[in-house]
Amino acid sequence: MTGLPVDGPAAPPRRNGELVFDAPWQTRLFGLTMALHESEAFEWEDFRQRLIAAIGEWDSSHGEAEPYEYWTHWQTAFEGLVGDLGMVSATALHDRASAYAARPAGHDHDHHH
Repeated sequence: MTGLPVDGPAAPPRRNGELVFDAPWQTRLFGLTMALHESEAFEWEDFRQRLIAAIGEWDSSHGEAEPYEYWTHWQTAFEGLVGDLGMVSATALHDRASAYAARPAGHDHDHHH
């Protein structure tokens, strides 16, 4: 397996050398990406090039005042890759993302003890 870059446009955010995730979906997306790569479902370089392209496209169309969302670019690259490889259709990805987005906050926490 190719290691994650530590610098350059495709390098994930780090703090004190550790990967930084701001939300659970980012951790899950990272894990899914790495699991598929480790199972040899795709070449790392293919994903890396898609990630660089997604970042570059965003950079060319957004100003410095807009917040940069690294994991959103990772998601764009991942969705394009699995779609192009025929692992899942764009429609299925959209439908699943919509279903998750529609869930109420705290839906997966049982507060009855």
